[in-house]
Amino acid sequence: MIAAVGRLKAGPERELVERYLDRSASIGRSLGIREIELVEVRESRAREPKRRAIEEADAIATLIPDGAAVVVLDPRGENLASEQFAARLRAFRDAGRSALCFIIGGADGLAEGLRQRADISIAFGAATWPHQLVRIMSLEQIYRALTILSGHPYHRV
Repeated sequence: MIAAVGRLKAGPERELVERYLDRSASIGRSLGIREIELVEVRESRAREPKRRAIEEADAIATLIPDGAAVVVLDPRGENLASEQFAARLRAFRDAGRSALCFIIGGADGLAEGLRQRADISIAFGAATWPHQLVRIMSLEQIYRALTILSGHPYHRV
């Protein structure tokens, strides 16, 4: 599951999300990985940024299944090569983690409590990316990791 703050409107971004969700679902089944879904959480209307981040984190926390491995997308996180990312997913699966939850916070970031709950925190480089693109990039990397794990030729260096 990818839990993200805010709604993605119809358009090319939504189409890419759907494309990678479909691709990941078909290859993931062969690897024993459940269907991947995007769950969108409403943006907080609190006036203070810290309060918004806390309210959004609370909403996301209720979505995380018991036993799930939690991956937080955070600019302060690790920069992983695709092969390293695939190895982490394999390790979670092989450890019997029942689910995998990727978390994308809102414009004010993630509350510290949710960040601390993460098994791993990853970044897509030092640049700041629009949240719509982070969803697509996350899904593409999930799909790429699944192709690496299955030996599919999609991933080339």
